Amino acid sequence: MNNRIDKFRLDGKTALVTGGTSGLGFHMAVALGQAGARICVNDIREDKLEEAAGSFAAYGLDVFIVKFDVSDETDVDKGVTTIEREAGEIDVLINNAGIIKRIPILDMSVDDYKQVLNVNLVSTLIVSKRVVPNMIRNGGGKIINICSMMSEQGRNSVSAYASAKGGLKMLTKNMCCEWAKHNIQVNGIGPGYMKTVLTTGFATKGHPFDTLVKMRTPAARWGEPDDLMGTAVFLASDASNFINGQVIYVDGGILANFGYMEGENDL
Repeated sequence: MNNRIDKFRLDGKTALVTGGTSGLGFHMAVALGQAGARICVNDIREDKLEEAAGSFAAYGLDVFIVKFDVSDETDVDKGVTTIEREAGEIDVLINNAGIIKRIPILDMSVDDYKQVLNVNLVSTLIVSKRVVPNMIRNGGGKIINICSMMSEQGRNSVSAYASAKGGLKMLTKNMCCEWAKHNIQVNGIGPGYMKTVLTTGFATKGHPFDTLVKMRTPAARWGEPDDLMGTAVFLASDASNFINGQVIYVDGGILANFGYMEGENDL
């Protein structure tokens, strides 16, 4: 009898994590590598690609790095062709690359709005369209789109980001509708507030936003990058073969929670 836990292994699989040189993408890529996958990451900056090689080596992992712009069709084609030729055809794709611009709507230029949509949403379409034909030919594959709590909620000054992530949730569902018949599972992960380099200044005891996050999150803490690793491996593995078109929110319960105020137990 086969060991059921083997379904979570990724041995022999090639995985591309866009924007996987740092942050949450890096940690998810490490998780896939430790589960047995051949890891590939891209970036548009040479320095980040060079740093990534050393970062993965610290975990005992070899990584295939390639420079390309996820929002440029020609560049994506060149980058993915390089991966296919030198690392292997892509079995698992994590569309992780993204940017955020915190600008109030009345102050945001249309160009800024379009750039955020292009990097966070349109790029997912571009990279997936390039990778999926080979997945179909090979009998299946896994696509994981990195959504956000902003796929469900709005916040002050993040209109472009929320528009992109809301659209990404629906693109995930539509990809499922079209590609599930080819044994391709397309799902999303929606991280909650995570401790990363970008949030270090906010995730500090005494900072008003730190207080807000811990008050709103039932788990009463920020997420750690490692909190995403199990979900990423699960959705990349055969253990999730009948899960499709879903977004799993790894958020400590914040989306389930209306909030808390002092004295509410007396209401």
